[in-house]
Amino acid sequence: MARIHDVLLDFTFAAPAVATTSLCIKRRVLVSARRRPLRSVDQLRAAVEAGQVFRSPNELLSHLLREQASALVEIVRKFKKRVDPMEDQLLAKRISVSRKELGSLRRMLVRLQRLLAPEPAAFFRLVNQPPEWITQEELQNLQQAAEKFSTAISDTAALVERVKQLQEELAAIVNEQTNRTLFVLTLVTVLALPINLVAGLFGMNVGGVPLAQHPYGFFLVVGPLLVLTAFLAYWGLARRRD
Repeated sequence: MARIHDVLLDFTFAAPAVATTSLCIKRRVLVSARRRPLRSVDQLRAAVEAGQVFRSPNELLSHLLREQASALVEIVRKFKKRVDPMEDQLLAKRISVSRKELGSLRRMLVRLQRLLAPEPAAFFRLVNQPPEWITQEELQNLQQAAEKFSTAISDTAALVERVKQLQEELAAIVNEQTNRTLFVLTLVTVLALPINLVAGLFGMNVGGVPLAQHPYGFFLVVGPLLVLTAFLAYWGLARRRD
């Protein structure tokens, strides 16, 4: 008796794209029970209807496991086709990549990995302690199928790590641009500070404002302010280059 996970026949990149099927395997019969159509089980059914001959239930089981691995490889390939353009954009320092889409891809991959990862270990335990009615050739076929499925799980784990690195790179680019924007805003504020301060002082409607009656009073005030602003701009840009 076994319960295995499999992707749905109409697999999408939505969360509920994995379902469970139950198996009962005996010397001459394999019975599967499921409530929703699954991809690898349906492919196995199509192979039987097409006239493919299986000599034992163990061959059916091996074929089912290989179909699971092939379905998982196809899913990983589809994920890679969506991840590759995102990676190229991030390498070009463009943040047009959607963080929401990356998070959705990672959640789906992690869910697939978490649900399907225990199956190879279970099949390897079956190979190590098989029933008496399983022949040596059937054990080898089952082991090869389990190894293929385990490789597909490893590819899924590698893709999860790749998506995680893309998320970290995207976060780093966003932080870098945010810091650059904050620096520019701070620099503009510093440059405008002397002018605003002096304008506020000279704009008070009180007596005794210096240079109020001087014919060149405006230039005497604005000139030093421009020199000070230029010095602050040079200092800020020099620090930015450093």
